[in-house]
Amino acid sequence: MIFAIRTTANREDQVLDFVASHAQKKKLAVYSLVRPHGMRGYVFVEAENWQIVEEAFHGVPYAKGLLPTPVEYKEIEKMLEQAKAQVNIQKNDVVEIISGPFNREKARVTRVNLQKEEVVVELLEAAVRIPITVKLDAVKVIRRGGEEGEVKE
Repeated sequence: MIFAIRTTANREDQVLDFVASHAQKKKLAVYSLVRPHGMRGYVFVEAENWQIVEEAFHGVPYAKGLLPTPVEYKEIEKMLEQAKAQVNIQKNDVVEIISGPFNREKARVTRVNLQKEEVVVELLEAAVRIPITVKLDAVKVIRRGGEEGEVKE
């Protein structure tokens, strides 16, 4: 059965880590934990029953509550399919930031962290080059980098 835990927005990863840690320490029958790509404020836990999930998330910071009824797999299946998409962002690519305070700014990628789903970019039109970390889904590639696009220090 799959259960949904409500979380503070943008704190899903921390809740996931804490719930996994609690489940391991207490040897609970938690089978999987999922944070669907693009859905903020929820993490999904696959476990035997509601009580196990409640015990696993009890006392976890940023966890607001547990929905009382299980979630059907077909309800979250589309969100899981999106996460399978291959990310093709590389160092020196020129990207456009598509969300956040730097919306519509162009930047050059200086580092890619696929585990955290983040990229470090430098704004092209800024007077001073300051590295900014943004989520992978907050940028889109507009031009591939190469030898001619090396970052100058």
